[in-house]
Amino acid sequence: MRVAAIIATHNRCDSLMRSLERVLAEPFERVVVVNNASTDDTRRRLEALDDPRLSCLHLEENTGGAGGFSQAVQAMTEGGLATCDWLCLFDDDAWPQTGAIDRFRALAPDLPDRVGAVGAVVETVSDEICEMNRQGVNPFWQLSAFLRTMFRGNRQGFHLADSALAPEATPKDADFSSFVGFFLRRKTAEEIGPPEAGLFIYGDDVLYSLRLRKAGWRILVMPAVRFTHDIATFGGDFVYRPLWKIYYHCRNGVEIARQSAGPMIFPFALLYYVAIWSKRGLACNGPERKTYYRLLWRGLRDGFRGRRGRCDDLHGP
Repeated sequence: MRVAAIIATHNRCDSLMRSLERVLAEPFERVVVVNNASTDDTRRRLEALDDPRLSCLHLEENTGGAGGFSQAVQAMTEGGLATCDWLCLFDDDAWPQTGAIDRFRALAPDLPDRVGAVGAVVETVSDEICEMNRQGVNPFWQLSAFLRTMFRGNRQGFHLADSALAPEATPKDADFSSFVGFFLRRKTAEEIGPPEAGLFIYGDDVLYSLRLRKAGWRILVMPAVRFTHDIATFGGDFVYRPLWKIYYHCRNGVEIARQSAGPMIFPFALLYYVAIWSKRGLACNGPERKTYYRLLWRGLRDGFRGRRGRCDDLHGP
């Protein structure tokens, strides 16, 4: 069984090199780095690496993590790169913990055929569960999760608890898993296609998970397989930094609400999301709060319009 790593990067050369140091120490058969038009030293330092397993896709345009993962998955399911059974997706500030790939390789042969993806448990550098990457179930597909969410009024209602993610816990089904330690079966990708490239950043993993589940595939969280994510996107207030990321979070969140809830419940699901996003904005002060809400409403507007791609005026060329 052959496992390939797929890493998307843009202008985070030092972070990427730290990740690759650990990645190349793991027994991947192939490591594919998607360089999203980086303008720093990324290309030169990648070309200086001497490992026959390493391949680089240098893109001329920054298509974001979503575009990078989409192009790499397509390349790994077509033509000469279609040589691995599983594709492991993660960001340039993440890496598998020591022995994670051997553990996955030992457990994967016993997986049922309809398991299309496996999610690793993702921890911060402080060995805590990374909230950004916590797996969960769709509350609109499971009544118990829906009731818990309504009662608690937060993410805990539909996200997996710490006990389910402990190293000794048994594998558990989920409806979504993040693109950090996301092991995708190649034949699943061949059936449902690559992730949606136009999302740029945020939500591409959730929407791809939902697409996978709707096609009849299972997602299994495997707590014995663990990744580390050196994350700095969230502050303690759960507000993305820099603030322009709020736009993509909300724009793509409209489609997440639509796909997770279905056409009848979609308006109510979106209202729930908007309430959460609006509450988070209260953590911002002064001009930052005004910027937050401007980006939130612009994201909602463009989400309704179905806009995709990078919005250049938010963060420059």
